[in-house]
Amino acid sequence: MDIENTAELRLLIECARGGSLTAASREMGITPAAASAMLKKLEARLGVRLAERSTRALRLTAAGERLRDYAQRALELLDEGLALVSEGGDEAAAKGRGATALRGRIRVSASSDLTRRIVLPLLDSFLDRHPGVELQLNVGDALQDVVRDEVDLALRYGELADSRLVARKLHDGRRLLVASPDYLKRHGRPSHPGELTQHECIRFKIGDRLEREWRFWRRDAMQAAPVDVTVQGRRTADDGGIAHQWALEGRGLTYKSCLDIRDSLASGALVEVLPDWIGRPMPLHALMPSQRFLPQRLKALVDHLAEGLRR
Repeated sequence: MDIENTAELRLLIECARGGSLTAASREMGITPAAASAMLKKLEARLGVRLAERSTRALRLTAAGERLRDYAQRALELLDEGLALVSEGGDEAAAKGRGATALRGRIRVSASSDLTRRIVLPLLDSFLDRHPGVELQLNVGDALQDVVRDEVDLALRYGELADSRLVARKLHDGRRLLVASPDYLKRHGRPSHPGELTQHECIRFKIGDRLEREWRFWRRDAMQAAPVDVTVQGRRTADDGGIAHQWALEGRGLTYKSCLDIRDSLASGALVEVLPDWIGRPMPLHALMPSQRFLPQRLKALVDHLAEGLRR
């Protein structure tokens, strides 16, 4: 192996985080000259440039970013292993101790409505069970790059396209068309998807993409061709929680994952519209950057979420 010590890996991580050798050296408690020499020595030994330097800043190259990603996860695994050993031994003993065995930070990204209504209590119960774990939660409906943004776990709806990621399906659901009883009393209940063109529809915008069509299948004829409806409305949001709230307030119909709205359906605050029809598949996946570097705390959290979502 061409890495002489973990300080080289930590330097690469701190360079990326601080954006300069000065910031990295400050975090590591060494001089900027020593940090520069360490980075140059590592590059010479690997035979590849890891960073582009200027007088004020430093930016990792593609090779540097790739190595940084592996280095960060490798060091987290090492820290976890050292913590387990310092607490008294082998994995069996650690399992016997339960809550004290898991340590370290987990960076989680999840959509807003899902987090607030479903996931947050599960995260809290996991942290209560494992006081050595630190959570860094990023909430928003904009899709993050799991590798680039240093996310350990992304909870993401829909079908998967990125083959670099490790995925575990947590919930297998679909979208449903819902509205408040008050909206339906004032505007009437559609009996066919085609009638949605006459209704106020609350739409989603993810990134630069505005969702203009809603798709439906008859429950008793799933093999038949779906019905696509171009919908319109005065309200569009890039936050699922806002769309949910507008629907609760009777502002219009919305097309949401059954998981996000299950509590509102159970309470009667929202009701299913077009019960003979169902919407697009909307599975929920846990996405992780690499099968090779999955800390035990991350595996435990995914198991905890899967169990909680089955209830």
